[in-house]
Amino acid sequence: MNPYSNIQNWYHSQCNGDWEHSYGIKIGNLDNPGWDVKIDLIDTELEDAIFQEISYGIGDDGHDSGDNWMICKRVGNTFEGFGGTFKLDEILQVFLDWANKKSKEAEQVGAGDAEEAV
Repeated sequence: MNPYSNIQNWYHSQCNGDWEHSYGIKIGNLDNPGWDVKIDLIDTELEDAIFQEISYGIGDDGHDSGDNWMICKRVGNTFEGFGGTFKLDEILQVFLDWANKKSKEAEQVGAGDAEEAV
């Protein structure tokens, strides 16, 4: 599957009759040009998860980067990703990799709890 199908699946898994009325995913474009992605984390398994910022082609490295730049970070209860014109799929994949890792960690903790209950 590609990141677009996977982000649709992640979004669908959050929809519970309430979450989607207040939270969601916003994808927009920047005028420099590039992409702007914001994903609400409230009431998801990522709400309290730590995310280590990922970035390249910005700051001191930015003057020659052209479209080859990206930054993904957590700001409060929102995952924010920004990148050049060809970085939308990479931004989404960074988020999905993080979400999948946290989901697997939660499953392992849940499996450990189940073993203790036996």
